[in-house]
Amino acid sequence: MKRIATAIPDIVILEPRVFGDERGFFYESWNKRALSELGIDADFVQDNHSKSARNVLRGLHYQIEHAQGKLVRVIAGEVFDVAVDLRRASPTFKQWVGFTLSAENRHIAWIPPGFAHGFCVTSDSAEFLYKTTDYWSPQHERTIAWNDPDLAIDWPLFEAPILAAKDQQGIRLRDADYFP
Repeated sequence: MKRIATAIPDIVILEPRVFGDERGFFYESWNKRALSELGIDADFVQDNHSKSARNVLRGLHYQIEHAQGKLVRVIAGEVFDVAVDLRRASPTFKQWVGFTLSAENRHIAWIPPGFAHGFCVTSDSAEFLYKTTDYWSPQHERTIAWNDPDLAIDWPLFEAPILAAKDQQGIRLRDADYFP
């Protein structure tokens, strides 16, 4: 696996080695030893799979307690994925990074605990898989407004996003709970 740096050093894009021929392809999407060698030493406890239509925007979500690290990838379609640093002690506090994950590029992203996370679907639909380092804890879940002007995320949307009720109620970054 190849490690690709982002503007926020703790957010890592992974490019797996893909073996393909006329029959199809094969690649390892997760290998504990390989990730550890790349500096990602996480224990995963839960796998999630979502499918969303074009212009669905999910996020920006995080859990203030039971913070989740996420290993995310797309197996069908394409998304624009975003992580926002909510760690007060970080030099990139309140900064965001965005990147494309798709079935075509097969990139995998590591988003450690302490970040809000979200994505919008840029293809007709997308299937999104992610492993988490802690269990979902709805009482600790928080949502930052996807369109917070202090973040000014450049979402690749051509029309209004389709949002869940909780994402419509997201709060401003300046009012959010942060990590130490």
